[in-house]
Formats: sequence, structure tokens, C-alpha cells
Amino acid sequence: MLSRRQTLAGLLATVAATETVIAQVPMPREAPLSANIDSSALAPGSFVWHPELSPEGPVIIIVSLSEQLVHVYRNGIEIGVSTCSTGKPGHDTPTGVFLILQKDRDHHSSTYNNAPMPNMQRLTWGGIALHAGNLPGYPASHGCVRLPKQFSELIFGITHLGIPVIIADEASEPEAVYHPGLMLPPEAEAEANAAIVAAAKKSHHPVDATTQTHDVVSILISGADKAAMMFMDGIEVWSSPVRIKDPERPLGNHVYKLMAADPDGAGAQWLTHPIQAVDGGDTAGEALSRVTIENWAEAVEILGGLRPGSTLVVTDLPTGDHTQSSGDFVIMRSAEV
Repeated sequence: MLSRRQTLAGLLATVAATETVIAQVPMPREAPLSANIDSSALAPGSFVWHPELSPEGPVIIIVSLSEQLVHVYRNGIEIGVSTCSTGKPGHDTPTGVFLILQKDRDHHSSTYNNAPMPNMQRLTWGGIALHAGNLPGYPASHGCVRLPKQFSELIFGITHLGIPVIIADEASEPEAVYHPGLMLPPEAEAEANAAIVAAAKKSHHPVDATTQTHDVVSILISGADKAAMMFMDGIEVWSSPVRIKDPERPLGNHVYKLMAADPDGAGAQWLTHPIQAVDGGDTAGEALSRVTIENWAEAVEILGGLRPGSTLVVTDLPTGDHTQSSGDFVIMRSAEV
């Protein structure tokens, strides 16, 4: 469970809601083979990998600190589980929601004596990344998430910039949230729905995308600040006040990932992962149904930047200039404040 002493940094924005009740249902899928394996029996350096369970779709990675395991989902289906080694005492791996900022197959550390870090996928510019490394069976890194060499190669081949990596004390199962588009006030609903469905019909970024060739667009709604923000490549490009129904009740903390348009083309589907248990907090569907963006006309205009794989976070935590790090794309992380 994430610490209450957390900050928000670097991301996100646009979404609003009507009073429509959103249906939240388990993601329809076959039970992945990895779900039938006793992950606790995996020896250090071992993993399971079954990409055939879901050959296409947006990817999300969950790092479970308590289990020392990394779970990989594609299109809502778990396709792999691997052992890992996270930060040792004094160099704890921060918990929170991060996006992949940079990929480098042959990276060497500028901090630790040019140490090789094969298949590096950067999560913060401050030095936290996924990469191949030694796995002794316990937390032993300087904060990075070390992976088996072969597993690091496999996930390097399916990820792209902007993929969310959730680092938490325990893993969570994804659920699907269905709703009619981006849910703005009634006068904007049709236009917003058309915009979000068009975005959901796009392809996600290619695995070789860079910030020079593709924009990473993400969204944040902060209940504490009663604000929504959109960030593009780590730079805030839009913000709006929001109204929250029953503001004294927690929204909870949720990560949503845009998946695809519904088969009938009438709406869009988001995949959600809970990221922190909050007493009295809403489900992922309920949280969105309580939020309304005030500057909805501007929100509709900029929806064109979204695509499958775009990330939305709803949180009770505050954000501010003192917690944002330029271009770091960190949504939530542990911090001493």
C-alpha cells in the first residue's frame, strides 16, 4: 500500500463526468497461464512468458515490492511474471505510477562507474529504471528494478514510451470500465464522445517511438486541488477547475489506460488498476462519475492527442510546482516532505 506521505509530479489531465453511473465489470478474458503458476516458487532469475495469450494491445507493468515480482499485462491479460530485485534499505525503490521515458538497449550508468544496464527503460530522470541485472533473491539495487536478462529483452520488445509502470507493495488485477466517451456535461457529451472514440481507434505508439517522433499525452485529476491537467511530454498544456460531487468523500486513487473503441463504436473502454486502498474511496467507475470539468469546451478541443495507451490518473492527493519535476512523468511517488 502506498505511503500517505506521497507527492504528485509531472503529469496529466482532461476528464470530466456527468451524473451517469459508469458500469465497472471484470475484464472479460481467459485465465492466463501465469495465473495458474505459484509465483512464490519462482527461483531468482526465473520467469514465465506467454505473449500468445494476448498478441496485441496496450501494455501495463506492475512491480510488486512485497513479492519481488514483475507482472506484465497486455490488453488487460497477464502475459508474463518475473522475479526481480528492487531497492535495498537506504535506496528504496519509490512507489507510485511512472511512465517509460526512454529506452536504451546498451545503457551504462553515469552514476555508478559506467555500470552496464542492458535493456534500460527509464522511469525517472533521477535514476530509477527497469533493466537487466543481478538477482540475488532479495532487494539489492540502488533503487532500480533489476530483471533477468532474457525477460528484460522480452519486455523491451513490446513496450513503448508512455507505458505506465505501477510500483506498489502488492499487485492488483485490472478491471474494465465502460463509459460513453470522456463524460462531460450533457451539452458537450456528443462532441466529446466522438472525439474520444476517434482517439481510441488510433494505433498505440510503436515500440521504437521517441519523444522526438511521438508525443506522450497523459491526464491527471486531483481531488485535493479540485483541478484537471493535461501534460504532453511532461509539459502542462491545459488545466481546468473541476467540480466534485460530495467533495468530503474520497475519490480513491486509480490508474486508467485507454484501450479501444467499443465494438459498436458508441463509446470507449478504459482499463483500470487500483493503486492505493482508501477507506471510503470510490471504485474506478464511481470516481469518474463524481467529477465535472468546468472548462469543458477547451477539453473537447484537445482530446485529439489521446490514443490507445494514454493514461489517466484520479487521485485524492495534491499536486503543485514544488512537487513537479520537469519531464519526469512521475504521477505519484514516495517522498520525504
